Amino acid sequence: MIEIPSDLHPDLVPLAFLLGTWEGAGVSDFPGSEKCNFGQSVTFSHDGRDVVEYASHTWVLDAEGNKVRALESEHGYWRIDKDRKVEVVMVRDQGIVEIWYGELADKKPQIDLVTDAVARTAASGPYSGGKRLYGYVKGDLMWVGEKATPEVPLRPYMSAHLKKTVTPEEVAEWAKNLGDLPDDGIAFFK
Repeated sequence: MIEIPSDLHPDLVPLAFLLGTWEGAGVSDFPGSEKCNFGQSVTFSHDGRDVVEYASHTWVLDAEGNKVRALESEHGYWRIDKDRKVEVVMVRDQGIVEIWYGELADKKPQIDLVTDAVARTAASGPYSGGKRLYGYVKGDLMWVGEKATPEVPLRPYMSAHLKKTVTPEEVAEWAKNLGDLPDDGIAFFK
């Protein structure tokens, strides 16, 4: 179920499906880079303004699903206009800054994005642009990213399946609103 916070800026209602912290795993595979499974934690948050703040952290997973080391981090800001056009400003820890444009699909929680501008520091690896698709599917957040470099044409390089997590603050709020539960726990379900 998609919840719309009461303090969410009205312009951001179409992006409400993104809000929260999402965690899961995915696959990374791009020529010249290590192929690996990765874990991911993504947070989309808001503070009442007309922008959604974005933070993503990924890490390499071993064959048993244990965290091995950090992979990459991204931070950014998402906006949407009245015509469902989405713009994203993003910075990556590898020394890359991107501007993405796209749109929210009609009648479904899906966003297609394409890079419009890329700036790189001297220390960053080769990168010339990308595409991303985010979708809310059966209560989960799924995404796939494509990437291009001067040597490699645009191709898929990462994808993940994420589940929404619950914060300690949300648990505390739920606990305050439970009221009186029956002692045996069974009567609650009758």
